[in-house]
Amino acid sequence: MATLEDMGVPSRTSYRRCLPGGPWRRLLPGVVLLQNAPPTAEQLVQAALVYGGRRAIITGREACRRHGMRDVTDDQKIHVLVPHEQRLRSEGFLVVERTRRLPLPVLRDGVPLAPVARAVLDSCRTTKDEDLILRLLVQAIQWKNCTPELLSTELERGSTRGTALPRRLLTDAVLVRSVAEKDALDITRQAGVPTDHWNKRLFTLDGQYVGTPDAWWDDVGLAWEIDSTSFHYDREGYERTLDRNARYAAAGVLVLQTLPSRLRTDRAAVIRELLSAHRAASATPRPPVVLMS
Repeated sequence: MATLEDMGVPSRTSYRRCLPGGPWRRLLPGVVLLQNAPPTAEQLVQAALVYGGRRAIITGREACRRHGMRDVTDDQKIHVLVPHEQRLRSEGFLVVERTRRLPLPVLRDGVPLAPVARAVLDSCRTTKDEDLILRLLVQAIQWKNCTPELLSTELERGSTRGTALPRRLLTDAVLVRSVAEKDALDITRQAGVPTDHWNKRLFTLDGQYVGTPDAWWDDVGLAWEIDSTSFHYDREGYERTLDRNARYAAAGVLVLQTLPSRLRTDRAAVIRELLSAHRAASATPRPPVVLMS
C-alpha cells in the first residue's frame, strides 16, 4: 500500500476498496491486487515477493515447478525465504521462512528461485508424503549440476526440522528412478535377495547392447523389469518391449516382468514370483553378459 500512497491514493481509500464487494482485493498485509477477481498463480508469486522484500527468494514446491520438475503435488502454499533479520510472519497462502543461509537465487522468467537442491529439500521438509519426497529427490539427482553429494551437504548444513524422511530416502533415491522402483527395492530387501544394480546397462561379450533392467542380479544373471501398462498401450511401446525381450532371450537372460500396481496391491505374490525367478536363474549357467553403468 505504500506504493499506492506515494501515487496519491490514501490508505483509507485502499482499505475501503478492499472491503467485500469492492473493486480491489487484499492478498497480504500491505499488498493489494487492483482487481477483485481471484488472483492467478503468477500474481500470488509476485505478491509473495513484494511482501518478502527485495531479497526474498521463492523456494519449496513452487520453485521446483518453475525449475521444470514434474508431478509436484500442489499444496496451495508459496514458500519464501527471507533474511533472518526481517521480522515477517507467514500469512494465508504464504509460508515465510527466515534464514541465515539465504542462497544465491536462480532467476527464471524474472523470478528469484532457490537452487534446485535447496528448493527440493525445503519441499521435502514440509511433507510426510514419502512418494512425493522420493519423486523430488530422484528428479533432483537426475538434474544437471545437482548431485547426491550436494543434496547431502544441503541436508547437513540446513535446519534439521523435517529432515528424517529425506535423509532416509536419499540413499534409495540414488539407486532408483521412480516410486515404483522404490517399491521394488523394498521388496528385494523383504524377500532377502537385495541387489545394488539398478538401471545399469547390459552388453554381450562382443559389445552388443542387451538392455537396461530396472534391477539386475549379477551373480545369477536375473533381470527384473517393472513394466507400466501406459508404456505398452501404444504400438511403439509394444514393439520396444518385444525388441527388448528378444534381446534378453538371445543373450540367455532370464527376465521377470511385473506391473507397478502389483508392487503394492499384490506384494506377497510378487515376492513369491521374484524368489521363484531367482531360484530358476540360480539353477542355470550365468549368461555371458557384462554390466556397465
